[in-house]
Amino acid sequence: MSNHKTRSRSRRYDDGPSKQRRKPVAGNRNSSGAGGRSGGTFLERAKPFGESGGRRKKRSGGGSSRSGSGRSYGSSRKGGHRSGGGRRTSYKRGGRKKGGKQTIDIQTFIERASVATPRKQHTIEHRFVDFGFGKHLQQNLAKCGFENPTPIQDQAIKPVMAGRDVIGLANTGTGKTGAFLLPLINKIDQNRNEKVLIIAPTRELAIQIDEEFRKFSTGMRIFSSVCIGGSPMHVQLRQLKRRPHVVIGTPGRLQDLAERKRIRFSDYTNVVLDEVDRMLDMGFIGIITDILGEAAKDKQLLFFSATLPPAIKKLVHTFLVDPVTIEVQTGQTTANVEQEVVKVRGDRQEKFDTLRGILDKPELEKVLIFSETKRDVERLATNLYRKGFKVDSIHGDKHQRQRQRSLTKFRDNKVNILVATDVAARGLDIKDVTHVINYTIPQTYDDYVHRIGRTGRGENTGTALTFV
Repeated sequence: MSNHKTRSRSRRYDDGPSKQRRKPVAGNRNSSGAGGRSGGTFLERAKPFGESGGRRKKRSGGGSSRSGSGRSYGSSRKGGHRSGGGRRTSYKRGGRKKGGKQTIDIQTFIERASVATPRKQHTIEHRFVDFGFGKHLQQNLAKCGFENPTPIQDQAIKPVMAGRDVIGLANTGTGKTGAFLLPLINKIDQNRNEKVLIIAPTRELAIQIDEEFRKFSTGMRIFSSVCIGGSPMHVQLRQLKRRPHVVIGTPGRLQDLAERKRIRFSDYTNVVLDEVDRMLDMGFIGIITDILGEAAKDKQLLFFSATLPPAIKKLVHTFLVDPVTIEVQTGQTTANVEQEVVKVRGDRQEKFDTLRGILDKPELEKVLIFSETKRDVERLATNLYRKGFKVDSIHGDKHQRQRQRSLTKFRDNKVNILVATDVAARGLDIKDVTHVINYTIPQTYDDYVHRIGRTGRGENTGTALTFV
């Protein structure tokens, strides 16, 4: 039995409990790229990577073969298309998955993402000096060069300062972290008895939140503790004994500490759930429900997420009191990410060779590659390293210190390629990522959105390539 299967059974690992994965499916296609369904297929409607002449327009008719002269990497598998949902593809072992389990059509990802959704224009009504922050917090913002809030910060800070429960819906890279950290730091500065619990789905996101917290609270004698798996337990226990004002943790480790009687959720009057939708995907909804049920009765709850699936809405109705909902989104996917497809055969070596050819292009300056399993991530990173690429990897089987070292090397441009699993890279804020490559097909559309959201952040542009 592989390490991945063994470790994923435990709910204490931050990569989440074991969950039956759905099979990715490529759209129907034949050897010439012709569509098998009315309206054209995924390959017809999305731009093949490397095609000259710009993005091809959608066909008005369906099922006709392509005659464009543009160049693309790879080609579809020979033979006629299959009816009944298309060819099932597995990249874990280079073959096909078997069985009658539920599948997801990759065609829906790019089709939905390619629909032009106008970017919502949000007028910034405040400057940071208008919020009435304390002197020290305002000085820290000035030292960081922050004068104007982002749209989500502009709309969320005042309700949080007023003590309201808040649901913040915003895409990645919009400043969600500052939207809850700044008013909560100010709240603690005014009343040192306030205690804050921030829950994040992954270790890396928890560390990232703590880094932002330390930057904003410099010199204010407001202290934090990060409680995550993969790090020494004794260090976290020692920090908790000092009764920090803010605890930032992942669900599995927080549950472990509670069972050891080292943390009491009833002490926390402010609870923040960041990336709530991902915690649902990872199977943490039960732990989250328990934590919220044990927290102080008069607590202030802040939910921040990119999406609000039905299970999260149920959680909202159960625990939040008259919440303020703030939505600052630019559509289902990042508007400034160019989305393209890379057609390959089922052969693993040919797929890898195609990837090498793409990575050799000079415009791929800083690349984040997603693969499905921890084993595949490590194998791919090792093979790229052997071919001379500056590459590292992050996944759940690595110790936290190793994962943090890999991220630091990527941020500092000591390596320009990082291979990761969905879980390990969730919520990461890494600047200047020029390309995201989906080496394996995402399991859900939300996974696709969050993957490609690692590039094109803020006002930057980026490119997302999906292998099919």
